[in-house]
Amino acid sequence: MFRPLLLFFLLLLGTRANGWTLGNHGSGKVFSFFSRFWSESVANRDVDDPASLNLDKVSALSQPKADSRRLSSSPAKTSAISHAVAVGGIGANWGSQSSHRLPPDKVVRMLRENGIQKVKLFDADYDTLKALGGSGIEVMVGIPNDMLANFASSSKAAEKWVSQNVSHHLTSNVLIRYVAVGNEPFLETYNGSFLRTTFPALKNVQDALTKAGLRNQVKVTVPLNADVYTTASGLPSGGDFRADIHDFMIPIVKLLSDNAAPFTVNIYPFISLYTDSNFPVEYAFFDGNATPVNDGGTSYYNMFDANHDTLVWALQKNGFGNLPIIVGEIGWPTDGDKNANVEYAQRFNQGFMTHISGGKGTPMRPGPINAYLFSLIDEDQKSIQPGNFERHWGIFRYDGQPKYGLNLGTTSSGTLVPARNVSYLDSKWCIMKPNARLDDSQVAPSVSYACGLADCTALGYQTSCSNLDARGNISYAFNSYYQQNNQLDEACKFNGLGTITRADPTTGTCRFNIMIKAYYSGAGRISGFSRKTLSLALGLTIFFLIYL
Repeated sequence: MFRPLLLFFLLLLGTRANGWTLGNHGSGKVFSFFSRFWSESVANRDVDDPASLNLDKVSALSQPKADSRRLSSSPAKTSAISHAVAVGGIGANWGSQSSHRLPPDKVVRMLRENGIQKVKLFDADYDTLKALGGSGIEVMVGIPNDMLANFASSSKAAEKWVSQNVSHHLTSNVLIRYVAVGNEPFLETYNGSFLRTTFPALKNVQDALTKAGLRNQVKVTVPLNADVYTTASGLPSGGDFRADIHDFMIPIVKLLSDNAAPFTVNIYPFISLYTDSNFPVEYAFFDGNATPVNDGGTSYYNMFDANHDTLVWALQKNGFGNLPIIVGEIGWPTDGDKNANVEYAQRFNQGFMTHISGGKGTPMRPGPINAYLFSLIDEDQKSIQPGNFERHWGIFRYDGQPKYGLNLGTTSSGTLVPARNVSYLDSKWCIMKPNARLDDSQVAPSVSYACGLADCTALGYQTSCSNLDARGNISYAFNSYYQQNNQLDEACKFNGLGTITRADPTTGTCRFNIMIKAYYSGAGRISGFSRKTLSLALGLTIFFLIYL
């Protein structure tokens, strides 16, 4: 980890601040369906086919960089939305991969005050579920992928998990309605790691729910990425499950159908834009500005509808045309990539809310859409293997403050309500000493060390902190590490290069954060303290072993 970062920061010091990039350009979440859609369908269709001509128009919408910047320069308007939005209310994904979590009770209050009536979790954290008790918020609890093998091989393990994480909390008035078995287990990038364990695990969890008398009350589902289906024709009507996983998908879909359970799919237009420079920007949004795709007389004006209906066709072709669909994740990040910004995120999420507010649905599935925004709060410890944007999906910042105006149609104010009574650390920051030299031999390894253990994903080309010079970049890295370690004095040493200041270094769009206070869980776990203190000790050991 350290050698590539060391090389990177050596290059940084000799590069203009607005010209360097920090990022992993390979996407761990493969949403390549519509990236292929534009390139392959246009190339493969007959020129005399009217649909082909239509696709030619769409492909011509690919925007040069200048146009992309122009499109993001005007803030999206906060639309007026009916309070009857999306039957059952809009949901949100609530993740926990943060160095400093907001206390669950504060998050639950924030959910309620924003009228968010459903949450999707990625685990079954006890304190989170306890806080949801009596809230009236419907809950989807999650079983991580690394537990699938155990559940696949042991019905007893599944029964024990259901007893401890579902039945127990139901008695405490937690409205658990779904159990998500795995999370995108069939991603192409997993190379089949979970292909043979997902269905057996799903079956054992379903059997455990039935044995517990919960078959009608709690439904199983498997959140799947949109890469599980594709289209040979390049149009939604050509949709079917990928050939390499088709035989694994059908038993899953049949079990869901037999138990009146939903198919859960995650749809991300942003990823198509991120992975394909030729993807037409306008087609990612809901403004109706894109040239529509014509599919046998049905017009598709945005990627979401087209992608969603490709799944509908895939289900229909395999005999499950009436299976309910949940959109498990949909959203737009605000940082970490040139297309991940507040303007685009507001435009996309507000557009989606307006799109679903009237209950119109999609051409193939008229009616209300059951969806969960991704995500509720930024998570500064998420893997950045897919890209630096992964830590910036939240509609709220790490501290529960809204990033932009968003009308969910659920509040009287027509905007997001922030978390209340958030406790912050002192108003102080760690920066590079003004008299420290940029060519000091300890600068590169110190920044490498800080970014390796903290979060520097806001640094990079066309990100929120791209306006910083070299000294500003170094200070940002130092402060990120300092804040994640609860402002410990030792966390701002950096071989004599760092100093603590009371003057806020925030400049322009680049925020130098102050961390929130550590959350002490009921189970004795300390969010943001013990783990980070251990990281500090371990990191220092590694640092001295490698560099001294």
